[in-house]
Amino acid sequence: MTPSFTPSPQQKLWIERWQRFSATVVRYFHIYAGWLVGISWKRFVLLSLALLIGVNVLKNLPPFTWRISEQVEEHDHGAAARRQAKLEAEAKKAADQARKSAEKNGSSDGDKGIHYEVKIDEQGVRIQPVPRAASAASAADGEEQAESSEAPTIAIDFPKSARPEDIRAAIDQAKDKLSQLKQQAESVKDAQNAAIEAQQALQEAAEDTAAAQTSRRVTVVHAGDSLVDLAILWVLASAVIKAMYKGRIQAEVKAAQAAENAESEALKRQVVEARMAAMQAQVEPHFLFNTLASIDHLIETDPPRASQMQKNLIALLRASMPTMREANANGAVRDLGRELAVIRPYLEILKVRMEERLQTEIDVPEGLLSAEFPPMMIQGLVENAIKHGLEPKAEGGTLKVKAEIVHGKLAVTVADTGLGFGRAATSGTGVGLANIRERLQLLHGNRASVTVTENQPSGTVVTITVPYRSRNDEGATA
Repeated sequence: MTPSFTPSPQQKLWIERWQRFSATVVRYFHIYAGWLVGISWKRFVLLSLALLIGVNVLKNLPPFTWRISEQVEEHDHGAAARRQAKLEAEAKKAADQARKSAEKNGSSDGDKGIHYEVKIDEQGVRIQPVPRAASAASAADGEEQAESSEAPTIAIDFPKSARPEDIRAAIDQAKDKLSQLKQQAESVKDAQNAAIEAQQALQEAAEDTAAAQTSRRVTVVHAGDSLVDLAILWVLASAVIKAMYKGRIQAEVKAAQAAENAESEALKRQVVEARMAAMQAQVEPHFLFNTLASIDHLIETDPPRASQMQKNLIALLRASMPTMREANANGAVRDLGRELAVIRPYLEILKVRMEERLQTEIDVPEGLLSAEFPPMMIQGLVENAIKHGLEPKAEGGTLKVKAEIVHGKLAVTVADTGLGFGRAATSGTGVGLANIRERLQLLHGNRASVTVTENQPSGTVVTITVPYRSRNDEGATA
């Protein structure tokens, strides 16, 4: 035997909580599903659109979106170092070019602030450097004089027998050399300016690199992006619940209606069966007393016929009693053979009472004896035919019971040659036929029917049609 599990008090507490929680969830689910079923699809679509629009608006608001500011230090020192080294190389290259240009020109005049003075006399043309500060400084400054003495001097001597044309040519030559000196000085100055600009660019790049190492980064966190997906899933789930739960409610309503209809049909069937039982209670004692009286009379006058009549009565009671009990119990159907087992002794007893005034005929094929047929209906038709058709007629007549298959259905006919339907003084109220119709409606619906026609040359023909079904086939299927 496996040991039974006994939960601890803590486990029992959690189990009870879970049961309460699940019951609450189920209850609210049914409430929500009922509300979904109660609204129209148009309203559902409008509410779904409103939900999606609201979610798209809410996802950008502060509860679902916020900003985070932080200082970020760049760790890519290698790239910054490479950029700085490149700029330093470019600055060094520019400084070297400036230095080489100055050395090539053989002077550093641009750095010492020296200009040239042109003198023309009878000896010739003299172009010599003069310091810019010489005009304002003292002549005793030996250092500046030393520097000015190192500057190149251009001297063009006039020949003694020089002509004016030769002098003018010498002057033009001096001007050309002076222009060359100016151009060299300007090239040196341009190289120096390029070196200065490269140095400044190097310094700015170093400053930018230092500033780029630390920056401020702003991060926007969108926590509400999942709200849109959640809203879409909610709408789809609600649509599925609305479609399926509506079918469930309709099924429950149909089941409730079917239960009510079944109860109503059961009540109707009970009422009809009660009426049939009441009719039988009225008919059977009268028939039984008359039969017993006939047997008592025949015992004195014709003992053999009395004995035969007694045997028929016993057979009738043995066949009819179970049929009545089953019919009154649940309205079940019986096979046609057992119904005829009640009809045959009943007609034999009546033939003894009516003697030659009653002729009977039963035409039922052997194969139809197992066909299902509602109990006590044939007996009621036979009783009506004799009581209201043949007994009131002086010469009596013939009663015929016939069964056949018509258009796939079982048709049982009771025909008599009596006075005709409703023509006898003892004609009934039609309650018996009404009860038969009601019973057939309850058992088979519109698939069963009762027809009443006139017989030729006289009498009445009553036909009961029911769906054909053999009890042998049912047993074989089972």
